[in-house]
Amino acid sequence: MLREGYGMSELKIEAEPDEVGLDPHRLQRIDRHFARYVDDGRLPGWLITVSRYGRLAYVSSYGSRDVEAGLPAGTDTVWRLYSMTKPITSVAAMMLYEEGGFELTDPVSSFIPSFAGVRVYAGGSDLRQVTVPATEPVRIWHLLTHTAGLTYGFHRVHPADAMYRAAGFEWSAPPGADLAQACDVWAGIPLLFQPGAEWNYSVATDVLGRVIEVVSGQSLDEFLTARILGPLGMTDTGFYAAGTQLPRLAALYTPGSGGTAVRLDALGDAARRAPAMLGGGGGLVSTAADYHRFTQMLLHRADSPAGELDGARLLSPRTVRYMTRNHLPGGVDLETFGRPLYAETPFRGVGFGLGLAVVLDPVPGKVLCSAGELSWGGAASTTFWIDPAEELTVSFFTQLLPSSAHPIRPQLRQLVYQALAG
Repeated sequence: MLREGYGMSELKIEAEPDEVGLDPHRLQRIDRHFARYVDDGRLPGWLITVSRYGRLAYVSSYGSRDVEAGLPAGTDTVWRLYSMTKPITSVAAMMLYEEGGFELTDPVSSFIPSFAGVRVYAGGSDLRQVTVPATEPVRIWHLLTHTAGLTYGFHRVHPADAMYRAAGFEWSAPPGADLAQACDVWAGIPLLFQPGAEWNYSVATDVLGRVIEVVSGQSLDEFLTARILGPLGMTDTGFYAAGTQLPRLAALYTPGSGGTAVRLDALGDAARRAPAMLGGGGGLVSTAADYHRFTQMLLHRADSPAGELDGARLLSPRTVRYMTRNHLPGGVDLETFGRPLYAETPFRGVGFGLGLAVVLDPVPGKVLCSAGELSWGGAASTTFWIDPAEELTVSFFTQLLPSSAHPIRPQLRQLVYQALAG
């Protein structure tokens, strides 16, 4: 919700494209390409930002935030971030780490007792499982790297996924369940694998949000507001839209018959009210302007080391560098270490740091990008990336769930990078 005492952040062009090595004529290819997604009904509308050297050089929007109401997508539109919440929660956790709140090797059970004595799935079905004890505790670094053995109900590939759904966790939480209760339920469901043995996209960042609450003594929304959103001026970001945000909240859509986007209010309306469960893995709504400020904080620039923006330092540059290294054991990519299922990043040539995907080698994925690129996306087809080598940040906002419906992310990369001319 909009916080009293702060003004709404704005997207202001800070440089002409050619001043930062972007070809303005080639940038127009981005608009032409993604306009077709709206014109043929695949997307309701979108907004794109591109900055280089810490200067915003390109902002473009097209189509509607609410097709039925005839409301345009624009710089003040409020979007559901879904999993683009995860990097914010991960930064929050690392801020507490810097203060000595925990060690990365600490067992999660030190903060959430129900994680003591977790079991690991070894066979059977979702109704009758065979389990074995975990050979080591689920640790904080397992949560940050999605190697804890947790999962999502919407994966629909493992008996544990069905157990999440049976407990009321698929795209939402059971009515009235708070974050502490949710964590206790997840701790009671068998892990997919021994902690640290594989990578599986999961509720791990939500559990991390509960750790933040226990360590800080604040609710997750209070901590994020006081320590990240307020200092960065992200005044339009919160766990639901309220007040002046409500008319600006985009509607949520899903592909219908023939691929045309159809409204999904049954799920989208959740963003219009305060949730019982503060989901650090996918609960925030925000604007492009707010999220742009978050990406600039993480970008290492010649005039400002990573972790700081406009005098507000959240993390030390060394911590950001550590977070954005590949933390998968043996330095392998997700193709080698991850389970082949839905996630918000490609697997080939991509590793995983502490809360962010990290490109190890652009060649295996067959998409233009740079080694060291940091990224993540959200279930409603939003995405962002940070390219330290080019001092480039890009974001894309729309509201189509699921994000696997169209190849928006690789296409956006090829269109942005072909516009880099100097």
